[in-house]
Amino acid sequence: MKIDRLELFTVPPRWLFLKITCDDGTFGWGEPIVEGKAATVKSCVEEMSDFLIGKDPRHIEDIFQVLYRGGFY
Repeated sequence: MKIDRLELFTVPPRWLFLKITCDDGTFGWGEPIVEGKAATVKSCVEEMSDFLIGKDPRHIEDIFQVLYRGGFY
């Protein structure tokens, strides 16, 4: 199982949702947001998507540590 695709959905006035789809068809939803900064967070997710594509989504702690400590806070 590997992450295949990330899709971002902006919902006015200030929400951002992320759908992560794996190569086996499973998917999950999340809400990557800093209140009032949806466009900024959207850019960050798009920039970090290269790292996520191809990763095993079950390695939650490894992915979290890289994203959390990888230069965006």
